[in-house]
Amino acid sequence: MYKTIKLPEIIPVFPLSNFIFFPKTTVPLNIFEKRYLEMVDDAMKSDRIIGMVQPKESKKNSPLLYKVGCVGKINSFNETDDGRYIIVLSGITRFEIIQEIKTENLYRKCKVNFDNFKEDLNDEKEEIKFTDLELIFNNLKSLFDQQGYLINWKELQKQSLDETINTLSMASPFSLEEKQILLEASSLSDRKKKLEEILNTYTLDSFGNKTIQ
Repeated sequence: MYKTIKLPEIIPVFPLSNFIFFPKTTVPLNIFEKRYLEMVDDAMKSDRIIGMVQPKESKKNSPLLYKVGCVGKINSFNETDDGRYIIVLSGITRFEIIQEIKTENLYRKCKVNFDNFKEDLNDEKEEIKFTDLELIFNNLKSLFDQQGYLINWKELQKQSLDETINTLSMASPFSLEEKQILLEASSLSDRKKKLEEILNTYTLDSFGNKTIQ
């Protein structure tokens, strides 16, 4: 069954370096820049929708953006004593940027299209079986242990298959380019396949250094 969600054609976008957001995941964000405080203020006054997208360059003020990002809804909001916002964003679906919109706002807005990502709104839960992801789990555990990453594997196994694959894709210690490949995968099965392929390119030497075969 597919969710019926009315999503805006023009959305605020948050180009956050070193981070890629996936559907059916949640992430806490610490908002402190003036332009993004304004963005959250405006979102809270309307539909609470924010688009997360990876910039292609991290040092420019208005960097070029990847075409595919993920839109989320603010489901938790708190303001700190020093004026920061702590929000929790829940991933809904991916989007494709059609064009950037000129705006008087401090933050950026884009016209986007969701048509190619209808599968993200499929609400049917597929019960996870450990055997479905056993190879991925084992390889990621080794990689995570070597690099000091912590993850609650038992909780992951309680999630649906798509939630688990998306969480692993987002949390994995891969390059941003590799995570973008996972984000843009055409389907859940394709993302699972690409996750396995990327894992297979990683080896760890005896000193725990990551190398690419």
